Amino acid sequence: MRKAVIFDLDGLMIDSERLYFEVEREMASQYGKAVREEIFWQMMGRKPIEGLAIFVQELGLPLEPAEAVKIRNDLLRKRMKEDLRAMPGLFSILDALHGKFKLAVATGAPREFLDIAIDKLGIREKFDVLQASDDIQSGKPNPEIFLKTCERLGVEPQQAIVLEDSENGVAAGKRAGCFVIAIPSEYTRCQDLSQADYIAADLFEAEKFILSLP
Repeated sequence: MRKAVIFDLDGLMIDSERLYFEVEREMASQYGKAVREEIFWQMMGRKPIEGLAIFVQELGLPLEPAEAVKIRNDLLRKRMKEDLRAMPGLFSILDALHGKFKLAVATGAPREFLDIAIDKLGIREKFDVLQASDDIQSGKPNPEIFLKTCERLGVEPQQAIVLEDSENGVAAGKRAGCFVIAIPSEYTRCQDLSQADYIAADLFEAEKFILSLP
């Protein structure tokens, strides 16, 4: 029996992949570099320090990963406060599932950006657990964040449904032993999401599917 639904944040609940990509392209351009889409894909879902380590290495930037994290966070903080949008169907699925399942967010984003998003959208009361990457040792595709979130929710991984938009996130959910629904965004449609148990076109379809499960 499914008892919990765990949401990814970036690209799943909020249209933030667009903001990440814009900021990271801006950072690369300052050093005369261009970013291939495949680099963004590798970074998705990971802890900030892990993702920016890939970014710095692949582009050959004269920065330490920690420096890159600070630069990106400074740029991203302003954009999130000014231009944060909920993905279509977010409020509908939260209203439909709240009270029927335990709800959580498990994101590779730091606590600061999770709090900005949750409070700007006014949805904090919908969730039993908000799990950011700050106290996670290994980011997605490692299953640690989903295992920790299930533990905090008081459910077994097999009792949890994970909603993810990226290949790294889907892999992490499956490795944790959860039922995984992939909802590709315009930025992740070319990624391999075939590990998912179900692929939905959007949050509206995911809502209907979850409510139809036995």
